[in-house]
Amino acid sequence: MREIKLRRYKLLADFEKVRKFLEDVYDIETLNSYLLPQFFEYAHTHPAFNHKLTHRFGLWEEAGELVGVACYEMNIGEAFLSVRNKCSFLLPEMLRYAENELSNFKDGKRSLSVWITDKEPEKQALLHQNGYQKSHTEPVTIFTYDKPFLDTVLPDRFSVMSLEDENDYGRINACLWKGFDHGNTPDDNPDDQMLMQSGPNFQRDLSTIIKAPNGDYACFAGMRFDAKNKYAYLEPLATVPEYRRMGLATTALTEGMRKTKKLGAKYCFGGVVEFYTAVGFETICNRELWKKAW
Repeated sequence: MREIKLRRYKLLADFEKVRKFLEDVYDIETLNSYLLPQFFEYAHTHPAFNHKLTHRFGLWEEAGELVGVACYEMNIGEAFLSVRNKCSFLLPEMLRYAENELSNFKDGKRSLSVWITDKEPEKQALLHQNGYQKSHTEPVTIFTYDKPFLDTVLPDRFSVMSLEDENDYGRINACLWKGFDHGNTPDDNPDDQMLMQSGPNFQRDLSTIIKAPNGDYACFAGMRFDAKNKYAYLEPLATVPEYRRMGLATTALTEGMRKTKKLGAKYCFGGVVEFYTAVGFETICNRELWKKAW
């Protein structure tokens, strides 16, 4: 008889165990609800991540082997349910756990949103049977490296570099602040960028900066590489508004993809905006957000 035990996540002790589990269960067909190991690590080093409630994550283990994880990305109110193929029978229990531990409680009501992909019919059926409704859909895109990369030309006096060449946390912070349209006056908080580069698998040489003639960081592209599953993961990509429509994002993205191809990557994950399809990314499935309030 199988003996599977449930316990709580211990942030300092279990991070690498869960990251390795997510690497092991990765499947290009289902994408494991898009809970990629790079996605998990990126969230843990994001300033918005709620470290104080990670003890609410649930871990299911059999003879010391991790077989299931229920967690959020940034905060309670959302959930991912990930299991090894041989343990899909755990999903109903995991959903009940997520409803108890990861749901949001406000004004006397609980609510939970669960992320899956449209390639996971078992999870779709489970959520439907338990009163969840699909509330949002967005594409998952990849650029396959069997296609030629775009030829790009930088404007005069702009330069390409990696974080190995130059790594000014303040200028990265300003680039991302403006690039994600938070306004023209970035908060003076370089510690956010120090934190985001603190993950154990972060590689400075894979991230790309486009530097403007005046010294500003005009565009930033963060890139990660999965050596086991042979893919690249882009996060984040942003261009300061005044430098847009100059081909900078395409150049920065292509630079990162070239580097990861040399490492053995076969494709790169992109984003949902039209920019990605315009430069050759293709939709391989859709992420779905299912919600329930009770």
